[in-house]
Amino acid sequence: MEDITYDVAIIGGGTMGIATAYYLAKAQQKVLVIDQYSIPNNFGSHHGETRILRLGYGNGGIYVPLVKEALTLWKELEQETGKTLFNQTGAISVGHPGSDFVKETIESSLKYNLTHEKLDAKSLMARWPGILVPDDYIACYDPHSGFLYSEECVQTYKEECIKLGVTILENQRVEDIQTSEAEVKIVTADTTLVARKAVVTAGAWIPKLLPELDLDIEPLRKTFGWFETSEDNFYDSQFPCFVFDTHNVGHYYGFPDYDGRGLKVGRMDLGEVVDPDEVNRDFFATSDEEVDLRSFLSRFLPQANGQLNEGKVCLFSMTPDHDFIIDFHPQHSNVVIAGGFSGHGFKFASVIGKILTDLAIEGKTDLDISFLQLNRFSKESSTNEHLYKLN
Repeated sequence: MEDITYDVAIIGGGTMGIATAYYLAKAQQKVLVIDQYSIPNNFGSHHGETRILRLGYGNGGIYVPLVKEALTLWKELEQETGKTLFNQTGAISVGHPGSDFVKETIESSLKYNLTHEKLDAKSLMARWPGILVPDDYIACYDPHSGFLYSEECVQTYKEECIKLGVTILENQRVEDIQTSEAEVKIVTADTTLVARKAVVTAGAWIPKLLPELDLDIEPLRKTFGWFETSEDNFYDSQFPCFVFDTHNVGHYYGFPDYDGRGLKVGRMDLGEVVDPDEVNRDFFATSDEEVDLRSFLSRFLPQANGQLNEGKVCLFSMTPDHDFIIDFHPQHSNVVIAGGFSGHGFKFASVIGKILTDLAIEGKTDLDISFLQLNRFSKESSTNEHLYKLN
């Protein structure tokens, strides 16, 4: 048997992986992080500078306790490092009168006593003149939400990990994971690394790394862009983050023009299923890239439909129900899996880092993640169900 060098090896050093490494290192674990690219990078799901953090949530509000804890942890990281990671711009959820998205946002805000304000179309447009919606649209405004500086968050975790003695191996692709009861071997082209436990947070590449699980995670190619606003700039730093569930145009999200680069907008629904190793990362891969975003801007945020300043491509790792996967490997209790974050995971990175640390060290967590287990995709009971402490 080879010498066990690490307590925990983290395979995939993006959003969730580097956050987990930070909390494991704070718990006095000897940690390895390995990634096929640099950290941060433009190949996964965390680039593009910003990610929304909304407190009001759908799915019966089941994510609300997690996102509240995540925000607390983000603010603790800010205090520890002296960096600005969260911008409390507020957030608005806007939709057609039958929008389940807006209705669930309001319901979860009521259920968890979140500060919020229900708005009709008239009051919405009066509050923010840059918005144009049909008369029957509804909205929910949350003043305590905002956005995270996503790449700065990942970079900050990395810097803190280095201070705490984490070994970070970048630009090394994992070719195989060999697991026994006593250890986990991580095989690359150049070496084999050994740890007692492993956490797999490799995003769109998880199905390739764990083919035996046949995980139903679909990588989707998604685009977003920054558009020049009018001289009046109704969309400056005083404008909130936004999500629009429109009746017949699509489901879009975006950010204020907080730094003069333009209003950023992307689309939540649709997307092209791709191989993450072969995805076309050219924003102008088809003529529809820019046209699609403008179809939303011209109708709902017309004074932000100016020159396209920049466009980028990222990946969403989608599960069938759009909920995350956080669980132990069904055959190996010393391997934890976290993936399928379906385009809405970044805000949770801090709390997921804590959860994965708890699972790796203690085999359980105090936070309710039962709805994120793998067995929801199977009629069979989870072999690791006893490892969770559920509230």
